[in-house]
Amino acid sequence: MPEVPHWTRPVPTVGDTSAAHERADDPRAWAFDEATIDAVDRVLRSRRDIRRFRPDPVPDDLVRAVVEAGHAGPSVGHSQPWRFIVVQDADLRDRAAAMADRSRLWQAARLAPERGQQLLDLKLEGLREAPLGIVVACDRRTPAIGVLGRATFHDADMWSCAAAIENMWLTARAHGLGMGWVTLFEPDELAELLGLPDGVETLGWLCLGWPDERPPSPGLERLAWSRKLPVDDVVLRDRWPGDDLPAPPNHLRAPDQARVVHATDHADDLLTTPGSLGILDRTMNRVEAVRPQGISGGVLVLAGSDHPVTEQDISAFETHVTHDVMSANARGQGMGSVAAREAGLACMVVDAGVVRPVPDVRNAHGMHLAGQHVRGNLVSADAMSAQETRHLVEQGRCLGREAAAHGGLVALGEVGIGNTTVASAVASALLGLTAEQAVGLGTAADAAMVARKQSVVTKAVSRWRERKDHEDPMLLLQTLGGGEFALLTGVVLGAAEEQAVVVLDGLATSVAALVAVRMEPAAQAYLVAGQRSREQAHEAVLTELGLEPLLALRLRSGEGVGACLASSLLLQAQQIRRLVAKTR
Repeated sequence: MPEVPHWTRPVPTVGDTSAAHERADDPRAWAFDEATIDAVDRVLRSRRDIRRFRPDPVPDDLVRAVVEAGHAGPSVGHSQPWRFIVVQDADLRDRAAAMADRSRLWQAARLAPERGQQLLDLKLEGLREAPLGIVVACDRRTPAIGVLGRATFHDADMWSCAAAIENMWLTARAHGLGMGWVTLFEPDELAELLGLPDGVETLGWLCLGWPDERPPSPGLERLAWSRKLPVDDVVLRDRWPGDDLPAPPNHLRAPDQARVVHATDHADDLLTTPGSLGILDRTMNRVEAVRPQGISGGVLVLAGSDHPVTEQDISAFETHVTHDVMSANARGQGMGSVAAREAGLACMVVDAGVVRPVPDVRNAHGMHLAGQHVRGNLVSADAMSAQETRHLVEQGRCLGREAAAHGGLVALGEVGIGNTTVASAVASALLGLTAEQAVGLGTAADAAMVARKQSVVTKAVSRWRERKDHEDPMLLLQTLGGGEFALLTGVVLGAAEEQAVVVLDGLATSVAALVAVRMEPAAQAYLVAGQRSREQAHEAVLTELGLEPLLALRLRSGEGVGACLASSLLLQAQQIRRLVAKTR
């Protein structure tokens, strides 16, 4: 047999040159030696908030070392929002000290008398004694939305500056310098003293110099102002304690850490640069974590239902189209069934509430789900009864488990004239969107029809919010959903229980998946966004799910076509990973 060549892993000439197998073989290889660890520990434990200083000057190279340590700190989105103002001017220092004196008296007057006197007995700053001060200012003029990590935690830039101060403090201590952090200022008054522009905030004043004290323990603890808490008193496990906080229901489990890491390790062994397939690579890591054994095929579960909301004139098509499209798919001639066949998937067509019975419809249990018809128009009546909703979700679970057994991939599709209005209503309720934000054109709608859809969604969601326990996902399906939504919600849960990959299609299937995730949060780990459609709320739903779509083709077909196209991509990507040369 010909000798199998040995391929060398492509190693970048910049950045991280380690390989996944090296990191797996010795996870501790990045550690420093014990002497360095001990030195860091000693510096950490001996850091003190210094209040008394010698007048001796601090050499410029040490000032530079302290500032560089701050600049080496972590910052949100690598924004480096800190600015270090080194103050040596005696007049500025004296005026800052007077400001601190006023704030000290102001705070003491607002404490209990004995506590206030105790505060006045403390020496809280060394502004006049320290040879220099450093004011760390945070430049917040860049809008938070434009900084990675600040869009959600707006104050992360201030936290970054606080982390920089800790770096400076530890570096000063290592060099034998003392540092004291003084916050006895009105922020606006200090900003005016230093001429800071609007949008730049200070984090107080750092006194820096050679210490005229060498305290073995924190000063406020030594003076009985407070005591250090045992570490076990400040460590919590998983959640904040309290009987009034019920644990979220989660019978499913996401893939464990070992499987997630193994998937990325496997990708690192391929003869290609990391992430060379872009979004597809990230998605395949997700797939391999869910299915270490791989996917060998799959099933398109195509569910259809009629919707009485069409009585509100919100669709450009007659309701019989749902029956016709379902029938064509049952015969293997619909868009969904053809797309499934060409992607190498089986097709399971399920009647979840079509008024006119659909012949030759498949389902996992050999029983027609026809007859489980939606009844309400959303505006004045619920979409389904509670019994119908529970029945369809449970039937969906069974179908999901059945579909998962056929190769480990389950693609979702739906058919239902009027169901984009239903999907918009459910999305609006789940995400707090206005009707204008949630409602899109649908298929062939004009401006007047869009306005009617928005009106329906507004009224339907308002009626739902008046319901007791309206946060219950099952009640949401009952009130605003429809047959295919309830059934596909169950399919997601059943497929996830069997550790199958679930590929979503358009807005309707994504909304059903979001309801499933609200029921079982771990279901999210099994989802793949096949595409982003043109429906207005679809992007918001995918964002809430934390999913990046594989395709963005402006599809309007429904029927699971986008999910089938994406499933074909996944199967091809799996083959690429299996057949490409390995470096070890």
